[in-house]
Amino acid sequence: MASLLGHPFRVLIYTIKALALGHLAATYGYSAGFGWGPSMLPTFLTMNEWFVIDRSYRRGRGVQVGDCVVYSIPVAPGEEGIKRVLGMPGDYVLVNSPGVGSGNMMQVPRGHCYIVGDNLPWSRDSRDFGPLPMGLIKGKVVAKAVMNGWWPVNWFTRVESGLHPAQDSSET
Repeated sequence: MASLLGHPFRVLIYTIKALALGHLAATYGYSAGFGWGPSMLPTFLTMNEWFVIDRSYRRGRGVQVGDCVVYSIPVAPGEEGIKRVLGMPGDYVLVNSPGVGSGNMMQVPRGHCYIVGDNLPWSRDSRDFGPLPMGLIKGKVVAKAVMNGWWPVNWFTRVESGLHPAQDSSET
């Protein structure tokens, strides 16, 4: 038995190395997460949907307008949410929903971004708690996973930017 396992400390060292590698992969690489709620309809389902999160985008590194990000909710410590980035530092954004309230605009401060849900009436986002500090961004949603059938390649759908350039009404 001793020759099969080798030195007992070797097994312990390999176990510690494997756990450290797993921790690094989940913290700085890719991870999976479960999401629910109506705030991102129609982009994401209200339940039974998993997401692939690229953790290299944490703290806002490389995030652009239109990306869906996972973030720590500032008004609910310990909870995370998924929203779309609408404004980056220096951008001007509408404070309220279009057609609701005043037409006040604000400039997103340095080190912050402005996030909103795709389903505005059901979303608690920057319109409620203000611009989000970039340090609260945990990663970018790069794919959603739905277990359809037996072929794993069909389970994943890439998440694209939901923002499209406005078309001039005179061109139509």
